[in-house]
Amino acid sequence: MSRFVFSPPASPGVAIAGSSERFPVHRIYCVGLNYADHIREMGSAPTPPVFFMKPADAVVANGAAVPYPPATANFHYEIELVVAIARAGRDIAPARALEHVFGYAVGNDLTRRDLQAAAKERGQPWDVAKGFDFSAPVAALRPASAGHVSRGRIWLKVNGELRQDSDVSHMLWDVPHIIAALSGFYELVPGDLIFSGTPSGVGAVKPGDALEGGIDGLEVLRNTIAPRAAAAV
Repeated sequence: MSRFVFSPPASPGVAIAGSSERFPVHRIYCVGLNYADHIREMGSAPTPPVFFMKPADAVVANGAAVPYPPATANFHYEIELVVAIARAGRDIAPARALEHVFGYAVGNDLTRRDLQAAAKERGQPWDVAKGFDFSAPVAALRPASAGHVSRGRIWLKVNGELRQDSDVSHMLWDVPHIIAALSGFYELVPGDLIFSGTPSGVGAVKPGDALEGGIDGLEVLRNTIAPRAAAAV
């Protein structure tokens, strides 16, 4: 009988509001350019939202410190609605999409903005700008049985100062259409998370900053930025 050459890493998970159980994370999909005001502030031309991914183990728990990542001097926050998938599907119709949703949470799509700008200029993928360690803080998931999220204030503060303030209803693609489009590229499975895009007001943070963000009806996400992690020797 074959065995692994070493013990596999623990499966990442996200807390579930009101439960001791956790949501096991399979993949993290992200939507870029899903609010018109954010498209304008990034100097981009109007375009359909784009998809990219983060590794599952990029998840950071609510309240945990996020180490300032290497290879950047322009580290940005992006507050977002996160959708958790509980039912597998491919080529899902928008009218049936919400049947696949487990719940909703507040997330922060942390970004190495200088690396993203360089990638855009060269026509390269955004992987190193988006998919790094500790780049996906997520608060506890509220089950969809408590209601789906199609509107509600979305906001973020840095050290108590309001930086982002919008409404989920301003997304160019709503949750059903995000799920429908994404399921045309990938088979969605239980454990998938979808970060649905950020409104305008993104900006840089530094070690010592305290981030607080929320969406009406969901647990508030709070994280601090820690000094850059020491390099391994």
